[in-house]
Amino acid sequence: MARDLRPVLKQCRTLGLDPVVLGVNKKSNRNKRPNAAKKLTEYGVQLREKQKAKFVYGVMEKGFYKLYEEATRKDGVTGELLLQYLERRLDNVAYRLGFGATRKQARQLVNHGHLLVNGKKVDIVSYRVKAGDVIEVKEGSKDLDVLKESVGKKSVPGWLELDEAKKVGKVLEDPTRDVVDFDIDEAMIIEFYSR
Repeated sequence: MARDLRPVLKQCRTLGLDPVVLGVNKKSNRNKRPNAAKKLTEYGVQLREKQKAKFVYGVMEKGFYKLYEEATRKDGVTGELLLQYLERRLDNVAYRLGFGATRKQARQLVNHGHLLVNGKKVDIVSYRVKAGDVIEVKEGSKDLDVLKESVGKKSVPGWLELDEAKKVGKVLEDPTRDVVDFDIDEAMIIEFYSR
């Protein structure tokens, strides 16, 4: 399985992201170079937006392109559908429910089989949840230090519901465009792929 192993703060600086979006609570103490800001071409802006979304959600190019293709086949606004598919991934939902301090930590919880979806073990991070799905922590995993530290620390978005005591979350509805917690222009991503 391919993973992105590049330094997080360096990537955030390159993409113009605030590290807090990823759950990292420290800023880079490195001085910004005065000549670093260069005017990007239209292609460069489109590429940066695509890379930003891939980096935040932890998706590789092949999986990201498959989501784009699926979004183009559906009726509706392609950019909003793409972001909705990314938000509904199990690793992201686990992060949104507070089961991990970062998306990478939530991804590892899913990979290691600590989460159940509708009572069944799911260890595929790209599993897409739907409205009505119940995501819970496996009984033997509820005492993990990671979960004790992270559950209840951040607010849960309106499209999800969390019972902190039982460590059970429920998907109430499909997410909308306004739940995305970082600045992204999905139209640029669509333009990038439709060249």
